[in-house]
Amino acid sequence: MTTPRTAGFRMPAEWDPHERTWMEFPPVNPTFGDGSDGELERLRRIWASVSNTIARFEPVSVVCNVGDADVARSMLHQSIEVHETPTGDAWARDSGPTFLVHADGRLGATHWTFNAWGNQDFSDPTDERHVGAFIAGLAGAELFSSSMVNEGGGIHVDGEGTVMVTETVQLDPDRNPGWNAEQVETELRAYLDVSKVIWLPRGLTKDYDRFGTRGHVDILATFCRPGTVLAHVQTDRSHPDFEICQDYLRVLRASTDAAGRPLEVVEVPAPRTTHDQGEIVDWGYINHYVCNGAVILCAFDDPNDEVAARIMADAYPGREIVLHDARDIFAHGGGIHCITQQQPAVPAV
Repeated sequence: MTTPRTAGFRMPAEWDPHERTWMEFPPVNPTFGDGSDGELERLRRIWASVSNTIARFEPVSVVCNVGDADVARSMLHQSIEVHETPTGDAWARDSGPTFLVHADGRLGATHWTFNAWGNQDFSDPTDERHVGAFIAGLAGAELFSSSMVNEGGGIHVDGEGTVMVTETVQLDPDRNPGWNAEQVETELRAYLDVSKVIWLPRGLTKDYDRFGTRGHVDILATFCRPGTVLAHVQTDRSHPDFEICQDYLRVLRASTDAAGRPLEVVEVPAPRTTHDQGEIVDWGYINHYVCNGAVILCAFDDPNDEVAARIMADAYPGREIVLHDARDIFAHGGGIHCITQQQPAVPAV
């Protein structure tokens, strides 16, 4: 069986140049509502605002459910392409393809098996599990299908052979029953072309609630350049995430990357706000999106928004830091990184 690795493909870093960004448009579903109370329209405008912001820096394509193209176009900038196909959700990071590049200038894509974050009842994967292949086809990518249940939010790579994951996602019995760490690592090596897997224990507390992913790494830590990791840190000792953060910080500080370099860990403090409407939150700045010339950074009307913006400016020199309110996105299960998917520019040959 041919895999991306044997075919010469690899997943590049997210900060490498992009051809475009892919997003989805929220459909009627249990997460976003049926439109009767105005909630669906409000959330669609938030998703569209993220699309329109990214479109200032690079091309954007949006996939919507059949019949939703007209309303999508009414909210999106005229430069944004809209494509219809049956969809069930709007988290393009997770059901979309993981794009790959080949040194000869070809574009590839890994299509993971999608089962709604471990058969969760707030999303029906019947249509959504096909979105990754649909997007890959539109992009002209050579498609490789993996039998492993995984989502794009469950992996972060440095583009040089290292990937970070969490145990509670990759070894989730509702995702990959019976799989062990060695099997997961084998699949990641084959479908991303990595040689080093860094395992973090679990995700943040809120991520195990109804709309949670059970521990996606993309709200915990991300590479900002080879050898350097940005890590979410909860500084409030009374917050349950304080100890969780200390646990994975210890792992990161003891880790090396695929090149053998000890990781430099840059702490990014969580927002000072710990609760919203009486509920604990997992708000954070790690779930940002790096596009051509900019970083679209989650904001929460919080004093630490500007602290995070300064850290990001140092981490991504030469890029504009654009703050975008993400409170309503987080309230429904994710952040700006979760609703975006980069298509890398292929190498010139």
